[in-house]
Amino acid sequence: MKANPVCWFEIYVQDMERAKRFYEAVLQITLEKINTEFEMWGFPSSMESYGSCGSLVKMEGVPSGGNSTLVYFSCTDCAVEAARVVAAGGRVFKDKLSIGQFGHIALVFDTEGNMIGLHSMQ
Repeated sequence: MKANPVCWFEIYVQDMERAKRFYEAVLQITLEKINTEFEMWGFPSSMESYGSCGSLVKMEGVPSGGNSTLVYFSCTDCAVEAARVVAAGGRVFKDKLSIGQFGHIALVFDTEGNMIGLHSMQ
C-alpha cells in the first residue's frame, strides 16, 4: 500500500443542484460534470498533486446521509469555510477546534445530511 491509501471519494446526494450550490459556495470552487450512466460532478483535482480526488454522486437506490465515513476538505483556515455553511443551506456541528499538532478541524452537515470535515493547519 502507498503512503496515502485513499484514492477516491464519493458523497451521495438526493438533490444534485442543491448539493452543488452548497459545495461550490462553501469551498469557493466549481464542480465539473463527469460523464457516467448516473449523475456525477467532480471536485477540482490534479493527478500530480497530493490528496485524493472525488465527486458528488446521485444514483438510484443509494441514499445520502447516515453513513460512517467522514471526508475532510483541506482549507487555509477552516473557520472561513465553516462560516459559509449556514448561508449555503447546511449546518455547523462543531466550529473550528484544535487537534493539537495536526492543526484544526470544523465539522458540518451539507444540504443532503452528510457530515463533512474541514481541515486546516492554521
